[in-house]
Amino acid sequence: MFLENIETGEELEAEIAMLKPEDLNRIKKEKQFLFDWKSEYDKHELLFKISLKEGDEILGIMCLIDIPEELRIHIELVEVKIDQTGKNKKIDRIAGGLIAFACEESFKRRYGGFVSLLPKTKLIKHYIGKYGFSQYGRLLAIEGHTSKLLLHKYLGYEL
Repeated sequence: MFLENIETGEELEAEIAMLKPEDLNRIKKEKQFLFDWKSEYDKHELLFKISLKEGDEILGIMCLIDIPEELRIHIELVEVKIDQTGKNKKIDRIAGGLIAFACEESFKRRYGGFVSLLPKTKLIKHYIGKYGFSQYGRLLAIEGHTSKLLLHKYLGYEL
């Protein structure tokens, strides 16, 4: 997968991996993430980080919950490093890469790309417009063809 250098348009090779215990100290020390990821790490087993292949800077973190009885993956939390958000960010496609990875996990589990999340109210339109989620009350979800489009766009899958 690749992220994008906003200034140059250059593609930057990235990877998503499990968040490790040693990452938690770095995250806390750098003070670039608002969520208490140690607490999430203690409660959940599916925590992932996204970073560039060259270097070890963690650019984003996501917590997934597998809900097999509903055939879906739920994104409990997703966060992009503070200095990579808003007008001052230098790297794009971080959140999209993490969301596409959640879709990939859903397909691997034979859930048909079914992924849900419960966003902050101000982000609902963003998730719908940018990633193709549909709204079901406060819950947003994506599945099937729309999930495949994210796999294509962010992870390089063929359609």
